[in-house]
Amino acid sequence: MGGALYYLYMKRLLASLSLLLLMVSAGAQGLAVDKDTQRIREEFQDRKFGIFLHWGIYSMMADGEWIMHHRNIDCNEYSKLAGGFYPSLFDAHEWTQLFKEAGAQYVTFTSRHHDGFSMWGTKATPYNIVDATPYKRDILGALAEACREQGLKLHLYYSHLDWYRPDYPTGWTHKVPRDESAFNWESYYAFMNRQLTELLTNYGPIGAIWFDGMWDHKEQGFDWRLEEQYALIKRLQPTCLIGNNHHGSPIGVEDFQLFEQDLPGQNTAGFSGEQKISQLPLETCMTMNNSWGYNITDNNYKDGDDLIRRLVTAAGLNANFLLNIGPQPDGKLPEQAVKRLKHIGEFMKVNGSTIYGTRGGCVPPQSWGVTTQKGKMLYIHILNNVEDGQIFLPLTENKLAKVTMFADDTKLKFKREKEGYRIFLPELPKTVDCILTATLKCPPLPH
Repeated sequence: MGGALYYLYMKRLLASLSLLLLMVSAGAQGLAVDKDTQRIREEFQDRKFGIFLHWGIYSMMADGEWIMHHRNIDCNEYSKLAGGFYPSLFDAHEWTQLFKEAGAQYVTFTSRHHDGFSMWGTKATPYNIVDATPYKRDILGALAEACREQGLKLHLYYSHLDWYRPDYPTGWTHKVPRDESAFNWESYYAFMNRQLTELLTNYGPIGAIWFDGMWDHKEQGFDWRLEEQYALIKRLQPTCLIGNNHHGSPIGVEDFQLFEQDLPGQNTAGFSGEQKISQLPLETCMTMNNSWGYNITDNNYKDGDDLIRRLVTAAGLNANFLLNIGPQPDGKLPEQAVKRLKHIGEFMKVNGSTIYGTRGGCVPPQSWGVTTQKGKMLYIHILNNVEDGQIFLPLTENKLAKVTMFADDTKLKFKREKEGYRIFLPELPKTVDCILTATLKCPPLPH
């Protein structure tokens, strides 16, 4: 073969070998993993609650992050938005302090969404927050510093697809005609890897890279070359987790499994029909209203108590809860979102110990709610109405030693039955989550 073809062949061969070594060491779905990989996955699971931020020049149109696609906007016209993007009220320290007070322990920020605009001072393209806008400041750099100060882990969303670059081979999502002669996968793939190298080199430790967009090419055989890309990430930052919102079961050395707009095992949004729940850490990402990016007409916000129930239920299903906010174009967070974060923060300040560091309890979800578990402590979260002043725990072995109200340690009566335990409740306070603490004699493993 010619020199160029031989080089390409060897490059892919070495990448495949690198992936094989990573799979041996890092595992994929319940395989043996090395201690560092196991540790960072467990630390991720311990954090339980994160904030998702969808922010870019699309916020200026105030109609969500897919507006370029939905309105069939030509990329050359859309890119002119950058010339007016000046988030004068953005304060990274104000944001992260609010997130911390809300009880979040990590932040996932959209470094580059499908519109192709980069929210950091990348050298790989001038189409970025520093070079293309009058703002001239590195949003990501400011956020990374503020996250470190607040002790929040920073995760970075990165889009695999791009509606702006001419070299990206357009998939089904962008309907404006493109010059197919300009498609150049090798060029685009190299561009992505240059950007990922910047992100993992210039902004300190990154907790995870959160990929999205593979579903843009539904045809069989489209090679995203994930093995090389994943190997690059692990080479640059071995403790950086990898997740991919491809709406399928985990691939290769991915470290956690994502569920969009649904809890694990559900498929109300239509994105999780082909997913099987793996042994990897799980994460559910969800919007506060119906939009990811800022949408000025979308006031369909979920109630604060509803969001708390979803967070607690996610924990009971052994998943983290990643709650989205779409910041305004001026850099402020929507008032409705701030109000809900403060409401969640009040709950987590009192009850966070029943969520952080737990796993889904040994009692699976019931009609009354869910359980979380930490060692021999089983936290019973009563989220729904209870009939007859009692609940039933399907524990088939004699493991229950004591049951108390979490709020005030009041002891509760319980009775052993053939298939578990019946717990007798006092008149419960009207609260979003009435929590009981059960002490197990020989604690079974959480799920």
